[in-house]
Amino acid sequence: MTTTASRSTAALAASALDLTKTYGRGEAAVTALDGITVGIDAGRFTAIMGPSGSGKSTLMHLLAGLDTPTTGRVHLGDHELTGMRDAALTRLRRDAVGFVFQAFNLLPTLTAAQNIRLPLELAGRRVDPAWERTVVDGLGLSDRLGHRPGQLSGGQQQRVALARALMTRPEVIFADEPTGALDSTTGAEVLALLRRAVDEWGQTVVMVTHDPTAAAVADRVLLLADGRLAGEILEPDADAVLAAVRDLGRA
Repeated sequence: MTTTASRSTAALAASALDLTKTYGRGEAAVTALDGITVGIDAGRFTAIMGPSGSGKSTLMHLLAGLDTPTTGRVHLGDHELTGMRDAALTRLRRDAVGFVFQAFNLLPTLTAAQNIRLPLELAGRRVDPAWERTVVDGLGLSDRLGHRPGQLSGGQQQRVALARALMTRPEVIFADEPTGALDSTTGAEVLALLRRAVDEWGQTVVMVTHDPTAAAVADRVLLLADGRLAGEILEPDADAVLAAVRDLGRA
């Protein structure tokens, strides 16, 4: 395990500087993040892990612009999110961020094709047919485009969600427990597709997970404990991740 302070990166897709997040006030205040400084490497797969309550989902939400920090600064690419007006932040998230959630979050009345194209329609942007074909074929969805979510398996729904996240060619894809609702075989397929998005399509992926096997697919695992950055694992394997998380839990 190495500390993030020992690591330098030339290109960052997202970053946080001395980030804190506190919920509530006075004696009821809970500090979810406590002075985190971290950079997310562009074009790589980063997993965030830690014991329950360590702040991993909070960190992802702040990096993605879904929540605002109590103190500190957040950058998404060249854009500083801190202090950005709501309308500008909404536009930036729409154009520069892709989301994949455990619950898929597909609109049930739309077909797979309509769900995939939805971010472009909301942004008033035209579909790039070549890119759409690359994504749809690459994710194995070409024969499912006319189906609604209720007609698809969980794994197929998550593939649609990933295709939707990819359609705008975002600066970062944030995945929050993307395999949490899937069986192990289907989850492994989704992880392989996230890996492919990084290796073949040059995407940046940040994934929160509690599963050491899922984290081992990443290039780098950030470890959180009690709202603080506790270290990182480079080129992880499942055993090393599991041992590190167990150590954090005992600590």
